[in-house]
Amino acid sequence: MSIIIKRKVLINLAKKQFKAESKRLLDMMINSIYTHKEIFLRELISNASDAMDKLYFKSMQENLGITRENLEIFLTVDRENRIVTIKDNGIGMNKEELENNLGVIAQSGSFKFKQENTDTDKDEVDVIGQFGVGFYSAFMVAKKVVVETKKYGEETAYCWESEGVDGYTI
Repeated sequence: MSIIIKRKVLINLAKKQFKAESKRLLDMMINSIYTHKEIFLRELISNASDAMDKLYFKSMQENLGITRENLEIFLTVDRENRIVTIKDNGIGMNKEELENNLGVIAQSGSFKFKQENTDTDKDEVDVIGQFGVGFYSAFMVAKKVVVETKKYGEETAYCWESEGVDGYTI
């Protein structure tokens, strides 16, 4: 099975390796942290929800006119090709954020986002993923994970791909 998380469009390609500690952590997490394989779906939908919450928060801060009604998560299943696609129209990521959030296991972009916005009302910053490991639960069920993303307000889109502990490409 493959899982595709779509945020926008694909461009650029560079081979990267997970750090040595990350390889070991990823292997341990895939094989021991989660006991039920279906948990990956909850984790990836939570990530999509966080991406939308971040865009909504940015919209409130900068008066972008984005409402919660504008934000959506789509889930599609291609049974024949064994592909699950989770698509959202949240904030997206640029290349640096892909490196920092998906290239470093146990690094949470949502946790960092919450920390950076401590001067605001706590109810305004309500993100789910704060440990940085839930995304990798996808490797319990998928041979390959693809994230296509474009950060809101930026021109360039990126594609992050990995087959697990052997590394990833952007």
